[in-house]
Amino acid sequence: MKVIICGAGRVGYGIAERLSQEDNDVSVIDISAALIAAITETLDVSGVVGHGAHPEVLARAGAEEAEMIIAVTLHDEINMVACQVAHSLFKVPTKIARIRAQSYLAPEYSDLFSRDDMPIDVAISPEIEVGKMALRRISYPGATDVVRFADDKIVMLAIECMEDCPVVNTPLQQLTELFPDLKATVTAVFREGKLFVAKSADELQTGDLAYVVCDAAHVRRTLSLFGHEEQEARRIVIAGGGNIGLFVAKTIEQFQPRTRVKIIENDRERAIHIADQLRNTVVLHGSALDQKMQQQADMENADLFVALTNNDQINILGSVMAKSLGCKQSLVLLNDPAFHDLIDSMDIDAHINPRAVTISGILQHVRKGRIRSVYAVQKGSAEVIEAEALETSPLVGTSLRDLDLPDGIRIGAIYREGTVLPPSGELRIKAKDRVVLLATGDAVRHVQQLFRVSIQYF
Repeated sequence: MKVIICGAGRVGYGIAERLSQEDNDVSVIDISAALIAAITETLDVSGVVGHGAHPEVLARAGAEEAEMIIAVTLHDEINMVACQVAHSLFKVPTKIARIRAQSYLAPEYSDLFSRDDMPIDVAISPEIEVGKMALRRISYPGATDVVRFADDKIVMLAIECMEDCPVVNTPLQQLTELFPDLKATVTAVFREGKLFVAKSADELQTGDLAYVVCDAAHVRRTLSLFGHEEQEARRIVIAGGGNIGLFVAKTIEQFQPRTRVKIIENDRERAIHIADQLRNTVVLHGSALDQKMQQQADMENADLFVALTNNDQINILGSVMAKSLGCKQSLVLLNDPAFHDLIDSMDIDAHINPRAVTISGILQHVRKGRIRSVYAVQKGSAEVIEAEALETSPLVGTSLRDLDLPDGIRIGAIYREGTVLPPSGELRIKAKDRVVLLATGDAVRHVQQLFRVSIQYF
């Protein structure tokens, strides 16, 4: 597939890296010659220095043959115009744009991104996606990563196996026998820097990060089985009143009215602005690194500190200070990948990688076949995928034990007519079933083949 990516920053680089590894023909456009040089030297992609919305630049990048354009520059307007030019002049079939300004995404302007107006097929809002991720983490304390699938009926949890984890040194098959009514499947394990697909004979070890796919109704029980009994936070302090912090606070006010939220915002005008939009949230003007300000926020009695500023250093140091003052848990937004490995040595419970969230949101529209949702884990070494099985799929009608699946794929759950079914040897996938599975990076292409629309389908 021929793909053009406008923007060679962190997100653009990440998408180019994933797509080039899968033998796609990728061209990257950026006004920075240094970024283009860096991406072409390290990845198997072609680079074009220039403005991503200019017709001649898109032409040099091969827009006439492109099947997709992904515009992820830092500027919404460039992303939108690039998609418009790609549509009007080059008839590019699929157009994806990263849109940050929330005014473009307001419900009253929902018709803006349509084929008759601004022909953008998919508008990705990183701030909303990151905000949703933060809310999922808040809802399930004890999990280091949380993603919902199948109309929110299936959940993928990343669960750390601590020293007191009851299920370590127990074969996974035995866990299924001990808890036959628990709809939860360990699909993969991250151990000592490497991720591998879990098999029935495998045993979890202390320090492992287990990727578990389970029925949403069984999440609490699954976390408890792994030794995580953390209670949902009722007193939350948020550092940063930007679009993400405001979105999180508004959503908590709407759906968790008994939760007490405080926001620390350093910019006075912004603090006044968000205070006018929130009903029950206390907004404090000051620095999240000011100990007196944290004390004023009653950090000693807080259940959770959520750092959502644009500054990684403030997020990290603010979280360390919060924990030292007595806050029970912390959740940190980290933009710079260099910090991800460092926080393991700090007293930080979980972090959010906005780049990974954005890339995952885009990948589900890049993947071929009936792919409904995609979430990348461990820097893209694997993907959790939700896909719909069609009548022509080779999965349909054969019992799971007789399926000849590649080693890099493990099915976690099946969603059928409103019911979550755990995988078992005798279970047969039916047409229209939605399958949630984990696939390693080199097995993703097999997943796409398994769920692609065959010519016989028409």
